[in-house]
Amino acid sequence: MISKDVIEAAAARLRDAQTQGKPCAPVRTLIGETDIAAAYAVQQINNDLRVAQGGVVVGQKIGLTSLAVQKQLGVDQPDFGLLFADTEVKNGGSMKASEILQPKAEAEIAFVMKHDLVGEITESSAMEAIDYVVGAIEIVGSRVLNWDIKITDTVADNASASHFVLGDVKRAVHEVDLALVKMELLKNGTLASEGVGSACLGSPLKALVWLAQTFADLGTPLRAGDLVLSGALGPMCAGEAGDTFEANIEGFGTVSFTFE
Repeated sequence: MISKDVIEAAAARLRDAQTQGKPCAPVRTLIGETDIAAAYAVQQINNDLRVAQGGVVVGQKIGLTSLAVQKQLGVDQPDFGLLFADTEVKNGGSMKASEILQPKAEAEIAFVMKHDLVGEITESSAMEAIDYVVGAIEIVGSRVLNWDIKITDTVADNASASHFVLGDVKRAVHEVDLALVKMELLKNGTLASEGVGSACLGSPLKALVWLAQTFADLGTPLRAGDLVLSGALGPMCAGEAGDTFEANIEGFGTVSFTFE
């Protein structure tokens, strides 16, 4: 069993990387490559500290929803991290690339909940609990040098969560088949990534069900008002200052932002 001191050392390594603006060595060198519970313990230390310093949690993100990426990292399930209010970027707005270590962008479907989700979660009960669906761009980053990550590294690093942009077109979940939604992500006007809803764990709705059941089982269910980023619809793309990303998601309009 990994000691509390080692867990805290891993959390401190990630915090130092962020505050110093310099990516660190993988935390798997401290906690190993397979102890996912230890990795979530690291994540919780840093998220709890962020809340204690005034951070406001507004929802969750789901990562590793691509079966190919799961296979690459040697896992058979997605992971999750927390989203904070001060990391939202206005649609069409901008943010400093320097705020994120090794930033990348990916297009997603996002859900906003209108009811809590408890007990046994099904697609039907999840649909009833959704207020609306929007297109989104998640701006991810890794505090681990060169994105040299295994499952424990990304889980510990809050599932590589950083910032997010929400689209302006709100849809009822029953209005669209999310598994069939097509996505194009442009970088400076050039196609950089494309995909479809089924690339996200079979459907973004299936990803939401996984997260809702995981949180319900942990005794911390999704709540009314929570935002959920359900996972990438296609490959993520690296960005730097001066780059503009624009996601065109079928039925959800355009979502965009620029790195300053």
